[in-house]
Amino acid sequence: MGFFPYLSFVTFLPILGMLIILFIPGKQEKFIKWFSLAITALQLVVAALILNGYNYNLAGVFEQNSFQFVEKFRWIEISGISWIGTVKVDYFLGIDGLSAPMVLLTALISFIACMSSWTINKAVKGYFAMFLLLDAGMMGVFVSLDFFLFYIFWELMLLPMYFLIGIWGGPRKEYAAIKFFIYTLFGSVFMLLVMIGLYFSTTEILADGTKVFTFNLLSMMDPKNFTPTGILSPLNPHNLRFIAYLALFVGFAIKIPMFPFHTWLPDAHVEAPTPISVILAGVLLKMGTYGIIRISYPVFPEITKQLMWWIALFGMINIIYGALVAMAQKDFKKLIAYSSISHMGYVLLGMSSLTSTGMTGAIFQMFNHGTITAMLFLIVGVIYDRAHTRGLDDFGGLALKMPVYSGFVTVAFFAAIGLPSLSGFISEAFVFLGAFSAESIRVLTIISTLGILLGACYMLWTLQRVYLGKLNEKWADLKDIDLREYAMFIPLTIIILFLGIYPSAMLNIMNTSVNTLVDFVAKSPISLMSLSGL
Repeated sequence: MGFFPYLSFVTFLPILGMLIILFIPGKQEKFIKWFSLAITALQLVVAALILNGYNYNLAGVFEQNSFQFVEKFRWIEISGISWIGTVKVDYFLGIDGLSAPMVLLTALISFIACMSSWTINKAVKGYFAMFLLLDAGMMGVFVSLDFFLFYIFWELMLLPMYFLIGIWGGPRKEYAAIKFFIYTLFGSVFMLLVMIGLYFSTTEILADGTKVFTFNLLSMMDPKNFTPTGILSPLNPHNLRFIAYLALFVGFAIKIPMFPFHTWLPDAHVEAPTPISVILAGVLLKMGTYGIIRISYPVFPEITKQLMWWIALFGMINIIYGALVAMAQKDFKKLIAYSSISHMGYVLLGMSSLTSTGMTGAIFQMFNHGTITAMLFLIVGVIYDRAHTRGLDDFGGLALKMPVYSGFVTVAFFAAIGLPSLSGFISEAFVFLGAFSAESIRVLTIISTLGILLGACYMLWTLQRVYLGKLNEKWADLKDIDLREYAMFIPLTIIILFLGIYPSAMLNIMNTSVNTLVDFVAKSPISLMSLSGL
């Protein structure tokens, strides 16, 4: 495709759009909305070009030449700082089969959410400026290969999300925004400490032969680059790698969210405006599992192997607990929020298997859950915009008045259940196949299959209560979806159907990178016995 900074363009295009919006008069609300939609549409086109130009035969865990669309140059360099020596930070971007699907997902969901934002009428200029900044932060996380840069984008996402919930949210928006902020910041502190520890444990050789500490994630993944005296070096008998792994895992688990760090999510979803709920469930939750796969697994492979049963246990808890709580909900949006907790448990279960099948299923589930749950939150938003209520017992027979809308509902609901020929089935099947083949977590996998039954229960019950049966005359004047809502639902429906029928379109992109990662973790020569100095 020739050299062009595709990853920089797709990452910073929303920031450019945000800066332009700041100079547009606030009264030009319609222009601001169309301009923001054009920015996200262009980002989606570039993301599609990146995926089209991706060579899925290349792969690697810690070799730069196995990543594609690489951009790397020295960003920050400070010399002569006492014993630290030279501090350097690289601007290092690149993608592989683990991150390429997430780049497309982020661009797609941002575009759909921008269309959904047409109903925003309060402080439109500020809303779309924050929206585009959030878009850039999410995209940056998935393309960064320098830990320092990764952390900056991770934190960049926090600020706009706080304001998008706290200003444009529902009645308890301040509480939900502060809760989200505190939880995420709590995890970020752990991540920062581990990042610093890894920095002072990892070295890189410069062109002149000088050894310097580095934030390069690929260097951190290679055991040869750890200095014996580094506090997080596997060669140091008094290292603290086990504690560091747990601290980093907690930081990512909060974002998933994994039980018991999940309590911020239902509040954030319920109070957030519909487009922000779409982004929250469609993309933000995936940042947690992506961080574990991108950083925790290859940097701490020996501890990953030792803790796979515990990861599977928490995955099982997420699946069962999330489904049971979803069944008890009377608020439509809260039900979908808890269903997200349940379905992210499948990702954890697949990741814990440390098999190619399970890991592929987990990453595919991340993508599929992003599209399916985005559609589910849009469904809630459509009915809330018309009826101004989300009570499941307030409706009935809506399919009689809104047949087209109810058709999209049926696709989304059955995709969430995991019906064959829809995308959710393929990823869940791969998760269970991979997890069942790992003998140590087989019992947990069998218990986790109850999540399929429970998911069918609350989804079908909701479908029956809200859309089937006799029409509640209170809603006799409701109108079916309009052209803008068609434009939101059709792309997601096509993707759900297409990947359900031809999943290889996405699986081929992931396979080689997943196999390389699984092989790297499996062959890790370092034993947990090296942690006996704790």
